[in-house]
Amino acid sequence: MSKIETINPATSEQVATYDKLTKDEAFAAVEACHKAHLEWRKKSPEDRAPVLKAIAKALRDNSDEIAALMTREMGKLLKGGKTEVELCAAICEYTAENGPTQLADETRDLGDGKKGLVTYQPIGVIYSVQPWNFPIYQPMRVLAAAIMAGNGCVLKHASICTGSALRLREICVEAGLPADLFRVLVIDHDTSDEIIAHDKVRGVTMTGSDDAGRHIGEKAAAALKKTVLELGSNDAYLVLEDADIELAVKTCVTGRLYNNGQTCVNAKRFIVADKVYDQFVDAYVDAMSKIKVGDPTDDSTQLGPLSSDEQLEKVAKQVKDSVAKGAKVLCGGETLDRPGAYYQATVLGDVVPGMPAYDDEIFGPVASVIRANDDEDAMRIANDSRYGLGGGIFSKDVERATELARTHFDTGMVHINGFGAAHPNMPFGGVKDSGYGREHGGFGVREFVNVKAVFLP
Repeated sequence: MSKIETINPATSEQVATYDKLTKDEAFAAVEACHKAHLEWRKKSPEDRAPVLKAIAKALRDNSDEIAALMTREMGKLLKGGKTEVELCAAICEYTAENGPTQLADETRDLGDGKKGLVTYQPIGVIYSVQPWNFPIYQPMRVLAAAIMAGNGCVLKHASICTGSALRLREICVEAGLPADLFRVLVIDHDTSDEIIAHDKVRGVTMTGSDDAGRHIGEKAAAALKKTVLELGSNDAYLVLEDADIELAVKTCVTGRLYNNGQTCVNAKRFIVADKVYDQFVDAYVDAMSKIKVGDPTDDSTQLGPLSSDEQLEKVAKQVKDSVAKGAKVLCGGETLDRPGAYYQATVLGDVVPGMPAYDDEIFGPVASVIRANDDEDAMRIANDSRYGLGGGIFSKDVERATELARTHFDTGMVHINGFGAAHPNMPFGGVKDSGYGREHGGFGVREFVNVKAVFLP
């Protein structure tokens, strides 16, 4: 198919169509990006920073428009879209303010009166392959780090949010970013594989499923390209014996339904100590069963549609397969009989290994509740996963919970008595099948640089 069609998942109506680039057109965009990088790299980090600050302002100035576009393309709650735009602006500002220090040369004492210089230099074009769940944030977190480091960036976005990708580029160019330093490639998967092998592409970063990560990682490794992969997860949130149950219930509802349940770091598995299991589950099921599902542009809506009919079918099948293997539907568990890709807020009990609800990532508003014998067993179950992106611990003993998070939780991120998605000043990334590499917090700007050693006389 030479065209891409985008569909509003809340109404099933067409949003727009876009022509795909040919291989030659895509390669020309990469070459143009490389050429722009050769000029951009001459600027110091301090001189690159004002462009990032201008992009932050432009994002805020266009917040309502961007949020509405994201809602049309993938069903995000309108209020959630505005929050996403603000996060992107904050990332640009953080990168502008801290990037120069994070990329500053370092002098080292080599002994015998000799010195060495460590310098962080740009490497070229970074290929960014991004999913649909955060149409602006996913590409922006890569772009901000890339351009601060002096690199260029070409983006292959998920087809369903093509409009968001193209509009983001327009906004960046209007804010003063050189037009070819950031290019959007509307291409198919076969052309994408060839972009990875292009000699002007020096690094590849991708967010998506672990299967997609394996494919991208294999192609990049064959071409000897460095990768950063932020992949799926099945984040566990532990409710320990001394947890504040009211806080845990409220937070776990938010954590499961954030972004309509379509976030890699959504709270997905809820592992509850036997002592408080019934208390938590009764209150949690009651809260989830009262969630208002509906129009994502309505401020009173708590849960909008899934991103597409395809995603709806996948989530429904995962629930059905889990139930067939013994899981119990405690609330929800059905698609809504209305236009659009709507699924009820759902809680599954009696979840055990061998079920999609235990083993896999359900990218939708489906919570898996698992009973643990005690706190130690809860920690064991939490780590019994091929994934390791995020997680959480609810306990009134914050010191103990912190120690569990530091030394026992086998994930890249842990929340204590709370839930959150990303913060500009904290590293973001995972372990195991959730990928490798880090973004944000100063770590992202150093992922795709040449850490060069200069030995001084």
